[in-house]
Amino acid sequence: MNCEHGKRRLRGLGAVAVALALAGCSSLVQTDHAMVLPGSTNQAESDNPVERGHRRILAAYGGAYNDARLTALLNKTVDRLVAASERPDIKYKVTVLNSSAINAFALPTGQLYVTRGLVALASDTSELASVMSHEMAHVIADHASMRQDQAQQALIASRVVSDVLSDPSVGALALAKSKIALASFSRAQELEADGIGVGIAARAGFDPYGAARFLTAMGRNAELNAGANSPDAQSVDFMSTHPATPERIKNAQVNARQYSAPGAGERDKAAYLAAVDGLVFGDDPADGFTRGRRFTYPRLGFTFLVPEDFTIDNSAQSVLAVKEGATQAMRFDVVSVPAEQTLGAYLTSGWMDNVDPASVQDLTIGGFPATTATAKNEQWSFRLYALRVGSDVYRFIYAAKSMTPATDQTFRASVDSIRRLSLSEIEATRPLRLRVLAVRPGETVESLGQRRMARLDHPIDRFRMINGLGVSEGLKPGEQVKIVAE
Repeated sequence: MNCEHGKRRLRGLGAVAVALALAGCSSLVQTDHAMVLPGSTNQAESDNPVERGHRRILAAYGGAYNDARLTALLNKTVDRLVAASERPDIKYKVTVLNSSAINAFALPTGQLYVTRGLVALASDTSELASVMSHEMAHVIADHASMRQDQAQQALIASRVVSDVLSDPSVGALALAKSKIALASFSRAQELEADGIGVGIAARAGFDPYGAARFLTAMGRNAELNAGANSPDAQSVDFMSTHPATPERIKNAQVNARQYSAPGAGERDKAAYLAAVDGLVFGDDPADGFTRGRRFTYPRLGFTFLVPEDFTIDNSAQSVLAVKEGATQAMRFDVVSVPAEQTLGAYLTSGWMDNVDPASVQDLTIGGFPATTATAKNEQWSFRLYALRVGSDVYRFIYAAKSMTPATDQTFRASVDSIRRLSLSEIEATRPLRLRVLAVRPGETVESLGQRRMARLDHPIDRFRMINGLGVSEGLKPGEQVKIVAE
């Protein structure tokens, strides 16, 4: 979560709660995060719509993830694919996005985007090649231009950020819709891109079965995340825009058989593992991260707990969380409020409708001066907290379909949990990263999963998933595998 500077209107916060509830029940599962600060976007922008759209896509997906080894591998892979494609004249540029979401998409201009979350899910270079060739196929088949011309595409990219920055109350939902618009295609177009992509990968010398394996991995990932009820718009992932249906997996396998028998193509696993060793996995602590119910933001030096049974996601503009069943939700963000304006005056200043002036109450929370108030609309009741921390104000906005005293007390316990991080805690904060190691004699999937993936849910299943291991596959001494560690 980045700080949101400047006064933003939240008249639609009821819509946010509804949007969170809808997102929790839809196919938007689980990503990410370091967004360009709104205050920094006043620089002169190029009149070039491609450059402008590119910058705004970077902002929406956490910026670019700069890693020389990974970039070199992807560029080398794409160069091979281009040479084997039907349109070797098209120029492509690959950007790795600093997002834990699992996504990839292409613009009609030949700009290819892939998130580090997708890179982490793959098992070898042939699987990455299958994703890149699939996206290239959309460009070659002119699918994106069939939807809308380049100017409209740039407008969608622009809206990803303009909606988020201008109105954080609807930013999450707008971001989700914009991302779907950037990458969603019809069933027929997806199947066509699968066929073209598998052919490109096979002619480039890659294992054409990489597409089927990666689609299977996406399905497994979606199953593990199915209960997450994630509200984060950053979480719009490759499964949302490129569903890994049994039909697509079967179709990918049929297409692959036209080119070679299983095992005949190049997987280039060693090069892939060398490129991803050290890759940040999940949230980057520099921009706030979650561990269970706890959200920690080392940059500003604080941490707090969300209520029990809430699922947290750290969006570009805020921390969003939804209770299982989507009957309660919360939002945390940071705003600038003039020092001369009291917190009570701020809460009733009109940034949110229907705030009850009689409910305004000054208090102290976590050692910070604070003020609380309530608000209500047709469907939701709200409990608002504003804490003055230095020159900023921290906003906690809780929503419930039914605000009982017990619910209100639960919300109070959540905001009361905020505290400053000690210097040692800040210094000890490290991101989770992929690490590559060789299997030792006696080590098993179960032992490595439990010991080396303990910070993740379903550690054994996730170990199998990120290493492309089937449910009954074992390990061999000396074999290189990925783990997740601080």
